[in-house]
Amino acid sequence: MISQHPHAGPAIGPRPARLIVAVVLAAFAGVYVLAVPFRTGGATRAVGAVTVTVLLFASLLAWVLPRTARFRGVALATAQTLLACVDVLVFGTSVGVLAFAAGPLLLASYALPALAVLAGAVVVAALRFPDAAAATDAAITPVLGALVVYGLVRLADRVTDLAAARPALTMAAVARERLRIATELNTGIGRGLDAITAGSRRALDDPGELDDVLRVARRSLADARAAAAGFRAMSLTPEATAARALLSAAGIEAEVRTGHDEPLGSAGALLATVLREAVTDVVRQGTATRCVIETSEQDGKVRLRVSNDGAPTAARGEEGLTTAAERVEAAGGTLTTGLGADGRFTVEATIAATPRPVTVPDPTAYALSVTLLAVVVAGFCVKALLHVPWGATLPVAVAGMALLAVLQLRWTADAPPRHPYALLAAQTLLSLVPVLWFGTAWLGTEGFLAGTFLVALPIRAGAPLVVAVVAGSGAMAAALSQSPARIVNYTVSALVTGLLVYGLVRLARLIHDLRDAGAELARAATVQERLRAARDLHDLLGHSLAAMLLKCELARRLAQADPERARAELTEVVAMAERARADLRTASGAGEPEMSLEIEAESARSVLTAAGVETRVDLGHGPLPGPSATVLSTVLREAVTNILRHSAARHCAIVTTSEDGFVTLTVDNDGLDPRARRTPPGSGIGNLTTRLAAVGGTLTARADGDGGFRLQARLRPDTPAPEPAGSEPAGAAGPRS
Repeated sequence: MISQHPHAGPAIGPRPARLIVAVVLAAFAGVYVLAVPFRTGGATRAVGAVTVTVLLFASLLAWVLPRTARFRGVALATAQTLLACVDVLVFGTSVGVLAFAAGPLLLASYALPALAVLAGAVVVAALRFPDAAAATDAAITPVLGALVVYGLVRLADRVTDLAAARPALTMAAVARERLRIATELNTGIGRGLDAITAGSRRALDDPGELDDVLRVARRSLADARAAAAGFRAMSLTPEATAARALLSAAGIEAEVRTGHDEPLGSAGALLATVLREAVTDVVRQGTATRCVIETSEQDGKVRLRVSNDGAPTAARGEEGLTTAAERVEAAGGTLTTGLGADGRFTVEATIAATPRPVTVPDPTAYALSVTLLAVVVAGFCVKALLHVPWGATLPVAVAGMALLAVLQLRWTADAPPRHPYALLAAQTLLSLVPVLWFGTAWLGTEGFLAGTFLVALPIRAGAPLVVAVVAGSGAMAAALSQSPARIVNYTVSALVTGLLVYGLVRLARLIHDLRDAGAELARAATVQERLRAARDLHDLLGHSLAAMLLKCELARRLAQADPERARAELTEVVAMAERARADLRTASGAGEPEMSLEIEAESARSVLTAAGVETRVDLGHGPLPGPSATVLSTVLREAVTNILRHSAARHCAIVTTSEDGFVTLTVDNDGLDPRARRTPPGSGIGNLTTRLAAVGGTLTARADGDGGFRLQARLRPDTPAPEPAGSEPAGAAGPRS
């Protein structure tokens, strides 16, 4: 089976990349070792040639393996040059061995000595081969070999650099996003908090200032909610999690199949709206037992599909989905509703994905790898053409070699070959059939074919074909009446060339994969950071601003009847604004929240009492570590916010207990109207579920059917909190109190 994508398969890291380089270099050295019996006279000279060649290869590993990096430098390059010269001049080994000297000199940045070595190789080749074509062929070999040694080692270094750069890239993406978020929030909400603080202080002496404070507080609260919604809109995944929570709360089995890449940007915002309305419609109908939510991305478009097995009614899709459809269509997408062939009611929306550019390090690395392969392929083609007789057949040979080179390079392209089997078949024919006309001049191309089989096919299919190609090269050389030495040479060269092609293509793909992986990590980190900011805006700053707004309203009502009480409320507003400033720093990534459950409970009592809700606080927990206290305080804030925004509660109880190593926070209120129409899902419950899950806790939120609502959080205080970047953001809906 041909791999349909040139970058398919498991990503490998720097260690396997260096192993590939070591194997290819070992194969190169093996060519010269196997040729020793045919080139060197006498056992002593043969042993000397093999020994020096093996030492050369072993010394090359110092440029490949990280642990031997301390040996690299001018001394090693000089020693390798001396060994290569002894191997060629004393023991008569092929001038190609001089590549093992020129390559390290290039790696050590000694270009002139490397050129001198290669010039010496040209002189030796000219002295050994009186035939111009043979001498040119021999002279090209060390040049190509030096490029291979230099290129392979440098590509392995690039792989290491790219792998090491991924964490830095991720952190840089987070830092850029935090800076952008901080700038956006400080420009809008930060100025609003400053105005609230200053206005509240002035209102202590002049109650007439309260109107301006209220106006700023309302605008800041709206800005905070809009910013949180905007941050969440980059990702559709949290909305799918929210939908699952809402469906589960309604007793509907939910299945989510995610097949898109994050972030989605504006496309995510539109699809989130469609998903929210579709799921709300399923819950409202109340006849479904199972609902499936699917997302996919293909050809630059993102598709959302929501299907359920509920009984169809005429009311389906006539409310919120109509508005959602108009928005999707205005953005160039489509939204359809109706019964599928399986009898399930389906809502399907498709919209173009928003571009998601992320800068990745070293954009030239992939181009370098492809260029190196192109140079090597071109060099081998020139070597082959040198042995084609001048005449009418030469242009045909040149055209055939050029086409073969293009087909070979096609396997390194970013996009997969459109017709991989046809491409492989064409290369096979171009590698085998011309041997009938050009003889041994074309046998060198069999190595390209062997490398392509290794690249294009799984190992279980490619390896037998490579063996067949290598054996076939030897058989064809024998059929062309070549000497035993040349038969061995053609056979081994086919294998070595195949390994070289595989190594260069595999490293090129690996560099491409690592760059893609780095970009994906950066995008994922950006999504995580935006969702973290959205949670903090909603859970921390949103609560603070809502509480300040309530206090200001109360102070305005009390300004004439009870001035002292009004001043006390305004004093608390100033303190809340200062705490909100800290919440803003947390939301923008400039600080981590550290909250006290006791202080938060007293603040909740104050805010609820100001709203006319009789509140009982009973804290029965012991000392809590910072992360646990912060999470439970955030839960309490959300519970209080929901009571103020979504209920008509007259009584509320805030209770904590400690039992069997678990701490439980329970918030009860009596303000839920059992006849009230269910509202579309929000993000608060989902945010809290995510926060609690990060410390091993759980959250339940349910109505009792008699007008009461209970929100309960339970966690083990000694559970360590994970790193912030490791939490999986999720927004969920659920019953609101």
